[in-house]
Amino acid sequence: MSTTVEKIASNKVKMSFDIDAAKFDEAMNKAYLKVRGQVNIPGFRKGRAPRKLIENMYGEAVFYDEAFELVFDEVYGPAVEENKVEVVDRPEIDIQEIGSGKNLKFTVEVFVKPDVTLGEYKGVSAKKESAEVTDAQVDAKLEEERAKQGAEVPVDDRPVQNGDTVNLDYAGTLDGVAFAGGTAQGQTLKIGSGSFIPGFEEQMVGMNVGEEKDLNVTFPEQYHAEELAGKAVVFHVKVNSITETQLPELDDDFAKDISEYDTLDEYKASIRAKLEADAAERVQNNFTNAVITKVVENATVEIPEAMIERQIDSMMRDFEYRLAGNGLKLADFIKYTGQDEKTFRAGYREQAERSVKAHLVLEAIEKAEAIDATEEQVDEQIAKFAPQTGKTLEELKATFSEADREYFKADAIRDNCIKFLCDNAQVEA
Repeated sequence: MSTTVEKIASNKVKMSFDIDAAKFDEAMNKAYLKVRGQVNIPGFRKGRAPRKLIENMYGEAVFYDEAFELVFDEVYGPAVEENKVEVVDRPEIDIQEIGSGKNLKFTVEVFVKPDVTLGEYKGVSAKKESAEVTDAQVDAKLEEERAKQGAEVPVDDRPVQNGDTVNLDYAGTLDGVAFAGGTAQGQTLKIGSGSFIPGFEEQMVGMNVGEEKDLNVTFPEQYHAEELAGKAVVFHVKVNSITETQLPELDDDFAKDISEYDTLDEYKASIRAKLEADAAERVQNNFTNAVITKVVENATVEIPEAMIERQIDSMMRDFEYRLAGNGLKLADFIKYTGQDEKTFRAGYREQAERSVKAHLVLEAIEKAEAIDATEEQVDEQIAKFAPQTGKTLEELKATFSEADREYFKADAIRDNCIKFLCDNAQVEA
């Protein structure tokens, strides 16, 4: 057997196979033993007819498909592995010569992981935002934490105000006729939240407990229920009760109650430190993404369609898994959003193509710069994963195969590559 490999495009190779006649004849005999049970020959029990008789009646080509598959399965995989061909799609097969007593000759054209032509990747420039945290941001976060500690207190000596929580009954009518979903009792509504259609909450301001009133409102033009979209309706409402949120005083006691700190100043300092850390991480992530985007844009690569389709498959599986966590099925979600599967997949295409290209470009940079990872860095990657398994780092490592460790090593190398790009990037003024 002889095999030659020829690169015919940046993302495609042609493999030519020349198989000894004796090997193909052996496969033909195996094919006969497998196929004979499917052939009826008068005078012979099914599966007992001699090979020559079957070939005389149907032609020896009756065994070609099965014999070729036997040979192909035996030679293709090892040839791919031996020649280090990184296949990404199913092969296209062209048989040049086949038959008993002849060498089997065929070619295979197959898409492979494409070559990447790198553009500028060292010294690209990107903007880096300010990570400064203002006093107003600290105060806003403090108020957010304060609001969580608020208590709802009944109100019976004044009418509804903006910010109050109201328990109400309501009944909606369109041209004097009740409509579906427009009636409820004991409903809770925070005035000013914008939970109800425009104008509803505003007209409740000034109402007292026990008071009833007709509210005239108009549904938005883009409302989900077409029969109500843009329609003027009347809601008859009754206020059952009113509560207001009472917030705790911002003092040292407040800080002690909700944190590990003894004073309000210490607590505010901790809020600032957390906001600054979050801001620094966000700014660095945005800078990193901008750098990678430019590096990828500067590169040229011809991506096989199969790689994009596989990435779309992966993205859809991830989305399906998240839906399942909420008790939903992907097919139902697609239907509810007025799409079909083809349209839904198309929505992922651009993102999938960017993702595949980014992976290929970063992989090419890793090779070009001989970027590697230390054992300690690989252990750090495994340590991030360990809590999900309920095992310690050492326990998890003890169960790993070499392939498992290579998976985490690839992650460590990718992190080092991205750090390399960012360390060599320029910050735009």
